[in-house]
Amino acid sequence: MKLKTISLFLLCMTTLLSCKQSAKLAYPDTPKVDSVDVYFGTAVQDPYRWLENDTSAATAAWVEAENKVTNAYLAKIPFRGKLLDRLTALANYEKFGTPFKKHGKYYFSKNDGLQNQSVVYVQESLEGEPRVFLDPNQLSDDGTVALTGLSFSNDGKYTAYTISRSGSDWSEIYVLETATGKLLDDHILWAKFSGASWQGDGFYYSAYDAPTGGKEFSNVNEFHKIYYHKIGTPQSADQLIYQNRQYPKRFYSASVSEDETMLFLFESGAGRGNALYVKDLRQPKSKFVAMATDMDYEYYPVEVNEGTVYLYTNYHAPKYCLMTTTLSKPAVADWKRLVPEQNDVLSGAQLIGERFILTYNKDAADQAFVYDLKGKNLHKVKLPGIGSVGFSGDKHDKECFMAFASFTMPTTTFTYDLAHNEYALFRAPKVQFNPDEFTTEQVFFASKDGTRIPMFLTYKKGLERNAKNPVFLYGYGGFNISLGPSFSTSRIPFLESGGIYAQVNLRGGGEYGEAWHIAGTKLQKQNVFDDFIAAAEYLIAERYTDPKHIAIVGGSNGGLLVGACMTQRPDLFAVAIPQVGVMDMLRYHKFTIGWNWASDYGTSEESEEMFEYLKGYSPLHNLKAGVHYPATLVTTADHDDRVVPAHSFKFAATLQACQAGSNPVLIRIDSKAGHGAGKPISKQLEESTDIYAFILYNLGMTPAL
Repeated sequence: MKLKTISLFLLCMTTLLSCKQSAKLAYPDTPKVDSVDVYFGTAVQDPYRWLENDTSAATAAWVEAENKVTNAYLAKIPFRGKLLDRLTALANYEKFGTPFKKHGKYYFSKNDGLQNQSVVYVQESLEGEPRVFLDPNQLSDDGTVALTGLSFSNDGKYTAYTISRSGSDWSEIYVLETATGKLLDDHILWAKFSGASWQGDGFYYSAYDAPTGGKEFSNVNEFHKIYYHKIGTPQSADQLIYQNRQYPKRFYSASVSEDETMLFLFESGAGRGNALYVKDLRQPKSKFVAMATDMDYEYYPVEVNEGTVYLYTNYHAPKYCLMTTTLSKPAVADWKRLVPEQNDVLSGAQLIGERFILTYNKDAADQAFVYDLKGKNLHKVKLPGIGSVGFSGDKHDKECFMAFASFTMPTTTFTYDLAHNEYALFRAPKVQFNPDEFTTEQVFFASKDGTRIPMFLTYKKGLERNAKNPVFLYGYGGFNISLGPSFSTSRIPFLESGGIYAQVNLRGGGEYGEAWHIAGTKLQKQNVFDDFIAAAEYLIAERYTDPKHIAIVGGSNGGLLVGACMTQRPDLFAVAIPQVGVMDMLRYHKFTIGWNWASDYGTSEESEEMFEYLKGYSPLHNLKAGVHYPATLVTTADHDDRVVPAHSFKFAATLQACQAGSNPVLIRIDSKAGHGAGKPISKQLEESTDIYAFILYNLGMTPAL
């Protein structure tokens, strides 16, 4: 493929800030440049290429001008202030994380209500007085430093914690003395997709070389390395444990078994799964031995118990299974199936109290079962209803905690008795709404090719199918990720105002195993969009709503979903909210870790067929002048180094130029924020207010505030 790029221009600031008048809104004038890429003989213009330079003064001025237009529009929505007040009141309740036990003490996270970040507490017993162990709110003045992980040394002496600044994927690692809380001098920079895995008085972590100044959030990440850090030494003295110069764009990470007998090495980035290697730590000169090298499957050690390695995998089991092996026979060909593949998807496995708790995904909701160490099914776990469940406990402890949530039930913690299959309430949050006023139903509909697709609908009891109910239609459909039931206070005003929250389980996700995932990837990606469009058509056919009352929302890969569907069927939706979306499918792989998505998307460079397919649905490249597009609010953030903001910048600029009629096209660009993880609650509330205010206003709703 021959690639040609021409992008030389001089941008005048007065030109940038001048405005052109549309029917109702005046948008900033976004200059075009002569930038053309040639793919397999086909020229593709990229007139807003200059917006990819996220550190330029011109881009900064454009961002400021766009935010000014967006903020002015949102400020005129009459109920925006009351909506913020209501969302703030709803969010102001105690939120507890599931307790976990380490070295005889109990740890849990808690947010008093409106704290920007949750605080980690420790207590000597479940009846003891909790004390603060680590408060991330003390790490920054504005709550933009988030705690992303905790890791205790196996002797309990040290605790490593990882943080993220302003939502970036870059991590820093610090170390505390566990008993005293004293912060040590150890400080690791430029870690990414890594925690700290302890061996003795040190830990393994993964990092990149320091990036080029000014390009920390946009340049491609290459040469992921594994290091060992010894407590009390500088990072410059850390021992390089593993690197692979042959594959600069692959990911590498390490994990140590609790008994410190095995070091596992994970390699990914070249397929849908990962390779797995192991090293015997009892032999100082031992080398890594291959366990599995086919990166089209997933291989994850669940536990090492008395020399037996228990592994969660989809190796020759598209719906996943549990297998075992030992160091003497590490190769996957010698593994034994402990719990074979079932009809439903095995989504998780934990060893607690000498029992396995296996979680299965059945039609996008969780079920759980208790198994013994020989793979015998002892009983099904009783759950409070249809929802999502998680468990916390140690393999040697008899105590087990269960966290459960649904669309109408916030995450609630129970104690679970494995032997008697009974649970009891431990902690329940108190939210200022009545869940008994709402209901959730699951429906199934046929997609374009006849595939049966599930969808959850949550709404106020007594809702009439009058063909005009407002709908918030949400989906993802990618990367083997399943969307299960979840609770969010931000949905409540919409539901209280007569809206329907619809969550679709699209192909590309993991709800029905690897075959379901693959059916929404590469040259089958259109299936995902067809599923989402069919969901809207089903809701219309069943008289829940009509095209004038549907808002579509999705983030990241879900932002791509929204962008593709609104360009393919602009007539079907009234509002579109593409959040931090992948909008330029021809160039996504050229930024940060975008190359890692090729297993789902393919790339424009790999073949002419793949190029034509990507170009055929790429949201940026399918906008057409003179089309009446839905009212659109694009959202992104300046520190998003997962899906760089250039995707949203170029899409918004192009959509503003193409839009016919009076529907607004706005972009909301957050500062000191990233892809979404770790965002302080103050920013979450502001963003939720703007998104829901925009939706309610453009659907013609009168919110019940």
